[in-house]
Amino acid sequence: MPKVLVPYADGMEEMEAVIVVDVLRRAGIEVVSAGIQDKTVTASRGVKLIADSLLSEIDPSEFDMIVLPGGNLGTKNLNSNELIPKILKDYKEENRWIGAICAAPNVLLTHSILQNQKFTAFPGSIPANEMYTGSRLELTDKILTSIGPGSAFEFALKIVELLSGADKKTEVEKNLHLPY
Repeated sequence: MPKVLVPYADGMEEMEAVIVVDVLRRAGIEVVSAGIQDKTVTASRGVKLIADSLLSEIDPSEFDMIVLPGGNLGTKNLNSNELIPKILKDYKEENRWIGAICAAPNVLLTHSILQNQKFTAFPGSIPANEMYTGSRLELTDKILTSIGPGSAFEFALKIVELLSGADKKTEVEKNLHLPY
């Protein structure tokens, strides 16, 4: 069974975090949310979320993928955490899956995880970059990026497809009754 790590940071976009965790769990993927400072996290709209664990208490090598939720303040908090860059660099070197949505691709840019790779992010949340596409989703090598809260279901379903196959994605998507 695939296993995914979702770091929770104060100021993260709650839709992106909750939709990703929910959709992946519907697919039978083991997901561990891990607070970067505390287990109780205050998201961007004041919603309180409780992480499964603290990032400092887990072994990142046990996971197949890390998924970074966006949100302007959440991204800044992920960027300033001392564990996140090491985890991302290890995942990149080990050719593991990395996902980032909304403003979170900034973390990948800051720590040189995205190099000469197409990516997307929330419009205006990143400095000018010739590799930015503005697409709803971008998959280059083993890095998946997505544009923002409105693409959270597409992003999560793509992760299901990548980790568990197209049939599982179709099964989960059918039961969500999305408008597309």
